[in-house]
Amino acid sequence: AMDGETIREVGDTATLRARYPQARFLDAHGGVIMPGLINAHGHIYSAFARGMGIRNYNPKGFLDILDGLWWTLDRNLMLPETRLSADATMIDCIENGVTAMFDHHASYGQVEGSLFAIADSAKEYGVRANLCYEVSDRDGEAKMRAGVQENVDFIDYARRDTTGMLAGLFGMHAQFTLSDETMDYCVSKAPAGVGYHIHVAEGIEDVYACLKEHGKRPVYRLHDFGILGENTICGHCTHVSDAEIDMLRETGSNVAHNPESNMGNAIGCPPTIAMLHKGVCVGLGTDGYTNDMLESLKVAKLLHQHNLHDATTAWAEAPQMLFDNNAKLAGKFFGRELGVLKAGAAADVIALDYTPLTPMDAGNIGGHVLFGMSGRNVTHTIIEGKVRMENRELVGVDKQAVLARCREAAQGLWNRINA
Repeated sequence: AMDGETIREVGDTATLRARYPQARFLDAHGGVIMPGLINAHGHIYSAFARGMGIRNYNPKGFLDILDGLWWTLDRNLMLPETRLSADATMIDCIENGVTAMFDHHASYGQVEGSLFAIADSAKEYGVRANLCYEVSDRDGEAKMRAGVQENVDFIDYARRDTTGMLAGLFGMHAQFTLSDETMDYCVSKAPAGVGYHIHVAEGIEDVYACLKEHGKRPVYRLHDFGILGENTICGHCTHVSDAEIDMLRETGSNVAHNPESNMGNAIGCPPTIAMLHKGVCVGLGTDGYTNDMLESLKVAKLLHQHNLHDATTAWAEAPQMLFDNNAKLAGKFFGRELGVLKAGAAADVIALDYTPLTPMDAGNIGGHVLFGMSGRNVTHTIIEGKVRMENRELVGVDKQAVLARCREAAQGLWNRINA
């Protein structure tokens, strides 16, 4: 039972309908009701890469993928494409039961106003969004400073927002594209008390660059600049040492694990299980690979079983990332209790049309989620007490019209890239 933005009570259908006879009743048709899902690390700007071909793109490794694909895409993104990329992503989130997301944005074609364009989309579709801009030296000092200013402006805007639907972090790309001077500049401009959202040791190249140019590993360098802390999210951490894991734990820093992206870029498997066992708060993200968090959950489990040659691992750790740690992260940054069905928590609730073929209870729900459910099972999505999808129909959204505009904009973007 939800009252405005909050869950009033949890109980059986008959009792609640008798207690709140005037309330509108949504029929889940015997399906599974669970808290809204949360994505700890995404890239909205990557939406229009789906199906894109780039002339003379022939990558030989991770750095070629970054420069030839992702940086080429973001160098050509203008505000209209950024906004439409956000619209498409918000629709996909709602359809997959994702009610809150942490996005790490880059659009060096047009920096100013880009986070605000995404925020406008999040407001329109009703998805909670924690946003940041990816500061980098890769396109020169002027663009770097523009990225810093976009972070500062949006963080100030988000801090004045009282809806509990928007939040901001100070975004940075990765240390192999950030000089000491830029790191100093970012820290000097970051609003007091703000956390950072940064890629850390995603590829081994980040480690090599830090050692060669700065004489220290990535996590140590972040620590020396005062960037680590309980309000900071370190994306990936694929190639971190045991000592760096200890430093992440001791500083209370958070990590976002992105299993499908790690596999797709062939950059290696991070020591995520070790981080979790040492007490690091590791959440689950997608890095823009998908908006289906249940898909990411399955891949996380399989990746670590395969990597560790241990079929008994990750059964608890993968759900811990998605259902426990993502909820902790979202609760911290949005100032609401999220990711749980209990009185007083935010009214972010989804329903899935899963019907178990074997007995299902609290003791074995994990097996049913891992082997029987996906984002496409979601039939209802409620965010902040507002019904955003009912019986798989988006409420107040002409999906086909939005996607038609996306296709037109994507074709124009691709034409510019290949001109």
